[in-house]
Amino acid sequence: MKSDAFNLNILDSEVLNLDRLTLKDLEIFESESGGQTLFDLCNQSRSEGGARILRQRMSAPWSNPDRIRETQNSLHFIQEHRSIFDKLPSAYATGRVGHYLTDILPIVTHHNSLEFAINAFSLWANHDTHYRSIVRGVQITCRVIQGIREFMSQAELQSAGGELVQIFQEIHTLLEPPGLSKVPTQEHAGWAFKILRLDQDFRIHEKETVSRLLALIFEIDALVAMADVTRNNGYVMPSVEEGPMRVVAEGLVHPFLQQAVANPVNISQEQRVLFLTGPNMAGKTTYLRAFATSLYLAHLGMGVPASRFSFVPAEQLFSSISLSDDLSSGISYFRAEALRVKAIAQAISKGHRVVAIMDEPFKGTNVKDAFDASKAILERFSTKEACLFMFSSHLIELSEHISDAGKIDCRYFQAQEGQGRLRFDYLLRPGVSSQRLGMRVLREEGVFELLDGPSE
Repeated sequence: MKSDAFNLNILDSEVLNLDRLTLKDLEIFESESGGQTLFDLCNQSRSEGGARILRQRMSAPWSNPDRIRETQNSLHFIQEHRSIFDKLPSAYATGRVGHYLTDILPIVTHHNSLEFAINAFSLWANHDTHYRSIVRGVQITCRVIQGIREFMSQAELQSAGGELVQIFQEIHTLLEPPGLSKVPTQEHAGWAFKILRLDQDFRIHEKETVSRLLALIFEIDALVAMADVTRNNGYVMPSVEEGPMRVVAEGLVHPFLQQAVANPVNISQEQRVLFLTGPNMAGKTTYLRAFATSLYLAHLGMGVPASRFSFVPAEQLFSSISLSDDLSSGISYFRAEALRVKAIAQAISKGHRVVAIMDEPFKGTNVKDAFDASKAILERFSTKEACLFMFSSHLIELSEHISDAGKIDCRYFQAQEGQGRLRFDYLLRPGVSSQRLGMRVLREEGVFELLDGPSE
């Protein structure tokens, strides 16, 4: 079940399923090189609470087309009215309120006027340090509530769309009397009894209300961050479609690359398997990652790094790029590969809409086994409706055996040979690579020269 700001009954079927390896391969929250993650790229939130909500969203993107469109509509509205969102309470103020609500401070719990007055006087007279902390907490909470009122009074908000409609409706409800009606409209620095009455409201009677207001402000902060990333990076908002599974894109690049070479994507039920070949370093893995990363961002409801992008949402996204063995569990590299294919097969067998990318699978066995396994998997993938697959391989001979499947599209990257070195243009081409460059790379690096020469 997805954590959600609106307390709607979010079903698992509305969320794109991502397992640990896919999150790792796409560098969503961690990077093997220690560099930038996708979360780092997207986290332009002003507050810790906004960053926390953004992380929740990125852990479980939408798979439901209507949910994705609601987020897109919210981001469109924010981009068109960006300046009004600068009037939200500051990250410092909301953070201080959060600490105040959870801080261990004495509190007057009595409601009866006489008992309240006696205990309030005792707190004021005998706990000066704590009382000053309470005063600061009450004052900052009043300022935040005043700030929310001012933000919500902006006429432009009435034309909001998507998720923002529900957020704004709930904020309006929370601000209605009698709950927070005692909160003054101006700076409050009054008599101790009034301060401690407000403290009682904030930390007992209306604590849930104030906490909920903060959560909704953090939700808006996360949406603003997503809108800013989309706008600042010039990303295009995808077209969310329904019907048979497909992804069509032009000018697609990986968001982490500077001056990247753009390529198209066209994968659908007519050709639901993309068989990708080409030499090492030519761009196969980057292309797979760019495709999967953009599809992931599209499910979040964000823009993607492309000139055009349309898709039918999936239910499960699998990546198989950075597999490794597990010696402690007795799992060899090839068994890890087999278990990865099994996980994809299990999702398919349950009838889920699956998108899977596999980068040179079956490296953990001999060439004959790798060939047979790849052929068998590709043939079966090509028969699975409502699923899409990208499969890169160095086994170019496979193309002679899978061409009759009919649902497999062959594309390749190549190296340009000249001036004594290999060069790459990173452009996707139709067909199958015929380049065999292993020996040439070894010669260019001087490996044979070193081995054949005299020892020092």
